[in-house]
Amino acid sequence: MDSSAPSSVPSSSDDPPATHPFSALQPNRILDALESVGWRGDGRLLALNSYENRVYQAWMEDGSVVVAKFYRPERWSDEQIFEEHAFTAELADSEIPVVTPQIAAGTSLHHYEGYRFAVYPRRGGRAPELDDPDTLERIGRFIGRIHTVGARSAFTSRPSLDIAAFGTEPRQWLLAHAEIPADLLPAWQAAVDQCLSAVEAAFERAGAVKQIRLHGDCHAGNVLWTDDGPHFVDFDDARSGPAIQDLWMMLSGTTGEATRQVNDLLEGYRDFCDFDRRELQLIEPLRTLRLIHYSAWIARRWSDPAFPAAFPWFGTARYWQDRILELREQLAAMSEPPIEIP
Repeated sequence: MDSSAPSSVPSSSDDPPATHPFSALQPNRILDALESVGWRGDGRLLALNSYENRVYQAWMEDGSVVVAKFYRPERWSDEQIFEEHAFTAELADSEIPVVTPQIAAGTSLHHYEGYRFAVYPRRGGRAPELDDPDTLERIGRFIGRIHTVGARSAFTSRPSLDIAAFGTEPRQWLLAHAEIPADLLPAWQAAVDQCLSAVEAAFERAGAVKQIRLHGDCHAGNVLWTDDGPHFVDFDDARSGPAIQDLWMMLSGTTGEATRQVNDLLEGYRDFCDFDRRELQLIEPLRTLRLIHYSAWIARRWSDPAFPAAFPWFGTARYWQDRILELREQLAAMSEPPIEIP
């Protein structure tokens, strides 16, 4: 079994293979960018865990600490980033605990030497205890409040979470660029095609579920817990989609455990927002789409030096064998009845 990184994983069209745009984002440039909009650092920077963008904790001369987020070039347009910022501001105005970008020189999005960045206040917290029913109920309550605001209006620039964007297109890209081992390619293609057919059938059964503005990536890592409760961070993947997208990533374990968890979440959620139970049959299809999209995401970003370092096993025979098994398991999961709620 080959455990080494792939010898050649093509980059996406918006990521030049020779020199990645983030390679020029050195400490001096980060500090200069912050100072250009009024945040004068004392020289201390701490890189935070982020692959899609670059995020740094920066200490200021006045003793304060901020978090600077540098957006991946060409991923989002300025209009799409402003929609993310406007959504979080709308949530904050409704007293929902989200972390919003700070305003400087009249704007939340700043430009410096080809980079776009936003500056946030530092907010600490710990991972929520998702095995605690009361914690899940409180998280569900806040997600319900987020969705109440999210349903008030629609995104005009940000895309939707749909089968084409998270399933069909990533499949095509992987087939064209990812160099799946020839002996595994037929099995992977068969598994992904069967899964996409099952996903399409599930969405057809669910019918026209409501599309609202979502957090989009609402997993436990983006919920920071304090003694006063949670606050939600990183709306970078905010999109339009079904409400269940912001709930299913909180679920884990057996079907019985996931059933208890979703009922705990909805106990709080339905205090503020109606829930369409038809969306329960989209949990496994949405999980399947995320898995397909995740493989394509890593492959597209391979020219970024952070990705080979973080995912050295990507592209190996073992990697694709595991993905085939994973997709077959998802195919079985999508054939099971959906979770039931009262």
